[in-house]
Amino acid sequence: MLARESNANYPSRRREMTNYTLREVKKVCSQIGPRESGEESERKAQAYIAESMKNVADSVETEDFELHPKAFMGWVLVDVVLMMISAVLLILSRFDAVPALSTAFNIGALALSALSLVFLVVEFLLYKPILDPFFPKRRSCNVVCTRKSAGETKRRIIFSGHIDSAYEWTYTHLGGGKLLVAVIALAFGSVFVQFVLDILSLCPVPEWLSTVILVLAFVTAVPILLGAFFVNWKLVVPGANDNLTGVFASLAVLRYMAANDIRFENTEVVAVSMGCEEAGLRGAKAFAKKHANEDNVETVFVATDTLRDFDFMGVYNKDMSGTVKLDARAAAMVKKASEIAGYNLDYASVTFGSSDAAAIQQGGMNAVALAAMDPTPARYYHTRGDTAQNLDPKTVEAGIDILLETAFLFDSEGLKEVY
Repeated sequence: MLARESNANYPSRRREMTNYTLREVKKVCSQIGPRESGEESERKAQAYIAESMKNVADSVETEDFELHPKAFMGWVLVDVVLMMISAVLLILSRFDAVPALSTAFNIGALALSALSLVFLVVEFLLYKPILDPFFPKRRSCNVVCTRKSAGETKRRIIFSGHIDSAYEWTYTHLGGGKLLVAVIALAFGSVFVQFVLDILSLCPVPEWLSTVILVLAFVTAVPILLGAFFVNWKLVVPGANDNLTGVFASLAVLRYMAANDIRFENTEVVAVSMGCEEAGLRGAKAFAKKHANEDNVETVFVATDTLRDFDFMGVYNKDMSGTVKLDARAAAMVKKASEIAGYNLDYASVTFGSSDAAAIQQGGMNAVALAAMDPTPARYYHTRGDTAQNLDPKTVEAGIDILLETAFLFDSEGLKEVY
């Protein structure tokens, strides 16, 4: 059975779920507001989710976990400090300020720039929590809402969105995606250039090259210093699109089934309001650690993120800056569901950053992501402009339609290579 065959008035019932999603996004934004990862506002939003779903789902469970939320973006400030010290040491060595220590200055500069590169790659690009011990600990939670199968559970499909919202990214707010990309490119490029300069400074070089190294040391310090202002730690954004749309679109699947008295015979349907995605996918990591391989039930996870930009809606089969390949069968299933719903989405890749699907896939579960955001990125992305007044009902409805068709397709056919 298709989702659109499950009710004679399917378009109207689907619109009800769209209206529910839009209404709940606006309610959370107005009554709770921004939801900083690991802080009281995020937990208040999770408590609201749990309360609102207790009469819809068969079970609602709140699963706590610990994390160090500011470590993920905190690497930016750490790297800026390390690279500025590295630049100072390099300049002191080039000026031969303390002749007896010039070599030590060079070695120190290289060590600090190399450490900065490690943090950049491991903490940000690979989302590994190596800086966590140096930042304050907090408690957060995931809310897991389950609609059980009528008979023996042989399959399980999990829909998820993250409840927390991000700190504002200064340059996206000031100049949109183009300025953001320019600042990131200059900063990252400067880190690599300075690393090369530190290596060259340990080698015998002509006088002219020594002068070039000195000049570049001053030049590259400027874009790196700009990184100190990348995150506005005083402002947490509303996060209406990113990602309350994903949370309530996921919950809408369970609400649709409950409202229309639909219960799959052998497929359990789960909706998760995930915590702390903006803190380095920590909620998804905790969820995967707890639930991966907990039973022999065929399970698939569908991360839903930012249902806002209709023309950029896609099925994401690569994640975490393209380094994580998501489950090909899950991606094929969601793509087929999009065709059934009349959208025929293309495959896409998260080329910069990551979604919860990456952490789930790495944690041992089959995962795919559905998202609709301009990858430039969009002007509202991680800014105060991500408000409830900036929602797009058409995109939200398309997302819900695809999620519903995905649930029904998985129930009837399970995971396959080809649909």
